[in-house]
Amino acid sequence: MAGSSSSNPLPASHQATPPPKILLAKPGLVGVAARGVGVAPGLGGPQDDSSAALRSRLPSIGSLNLLSDSSWDFSSDRFLPFLTDNTDFTVVGVIGPPGAGKSTIMNEIYGYDATSPGMLPPFAIESEETRAMAKHCTVGIEPRISSERIILLDTQPVFSPSVLADMIRPDGSSTISVISGESLSAELAHELMTIQLGVFLASVCHIFLVVSEGVHDHSMWRLMSMVDLLKHGIPDPSSVSLLHPQGSSLSSEKENKDKSLEVGKDYMAAPVFVQTKLRDQDFTPHNVVQLKKALGRYFSSSSFMKLKCQNASNENSNVAISAQNDDTDSATLKLFLVPTKDRDDSPRPQYESYISVLWKIRDQVLSMSGSSFSRTVSERDWLKNSAKIWDVIKNSPIIAEYCRTLQSSGMFRR
Repeated sequence: MAGSSSSNPLPASHQATPPPKILLAKPGLVGVAARGVGVAPGLGGPQDDSSAALRSRLPSIGSLNLLSDSSWDFSSDRFLPFLTDNTDFTVVGVIGPPGAGKSTIMNEIYGYDATSPGMLPPFAIESEETRAMAKHCTVGIEPRISSERIILLDTQPVFSPSVLADMIRPDGSSTISVISGESLSAELAHELMTIQLGVFLASVCHIFLVVSEGVHDHSMWRLMSMVDLLKHGIPDPSSVSLLHPQGSSLSSEKENKDKSLEVGKDYMAAPVFVQTKLRDQDFTPHNVVQLKKALGRYFSSSSFMKLKCQNASNENSNVAISAQNDDTDSATLKLFLVPTKDRDDSPRPQYESYISVLWKIRDQVLSMSGSSFSRTVSERDWLKNSAKIWDVIKNSPIIAEYCRTLQSSGMFRR
């Protein structure tokens, strides 16, 4: 884990390991980027001609979005100046419905410090005004990079009426082409956008937060099952075929393609399931045990469970809540239960407080090793290759076939 700042002691197996070297972005780039997003002048280094030239080329915080809201294409140039050639980094992504607390959890992991030079602002949090207007804060994929070299990817809400409203034409068609060469209804395009985001995060992240609201909403579990089903032939960001797209011979191209498919089939980001806005009665030991059992059994035959079993010998058991369960089905996948936040943020008399659980999520994520890419890759190459992976996802024949199946089912208008 790159630069973990967890308050909990590290596992015994890692205590002898020297702390990783923290590589910040080049001072000139960081300073210019900081001034572009509202950090006080002077915190990023001396002003000179070279920094002035860089300032004119660096993006503002509002344009860092990795996905175009009109073409649904990936743009790596805007975020690239904030990354380095460091190879010791961790990518954490999040997906979930609107208002479930995705951005709040990501900000807790981010650890924003207004006094830190060059640090991008925290993720936008849904306000009362935003909620009243039935809008959403996050569009596409918004990135951040922490001083510990943790790359955070916050995604737009899934199953979101406001996202659907923004992309629907009067005739019901979609303004966004989510599959290359396909004209789809807005409802179907919205459904496929959700799957594409899930497949992308599962392909390019080390750790993947899956946030659901309440204990009875299993829509995110169903989404992850679909992601597991449709993520085939998608390489991880260190794939040979992505690093060297132009082979020297036909045989080497075929070899690279085979390696790419093999990596794409086996690699899956380590999922962390989070259930938010739980009530007091949801935290009874019986209900906690039943929820953990349900999670384990739901994904018993998934790649997530197989991945976790493979890495079980290298990780200590992490407990996100006070109640524990010895059942093997429920003890394999990481699960966090987050209580509803009181307006006065007063601690609950019997169970853990909202803030306490957020701290535990941060500590656990920062101390997790997550899934490992097949090869060492730098931050910059990770971003460039992630753009190529996004193109592979948009042109995936498996996802396109699933789209045709949905069209023929009559569930969505044509």
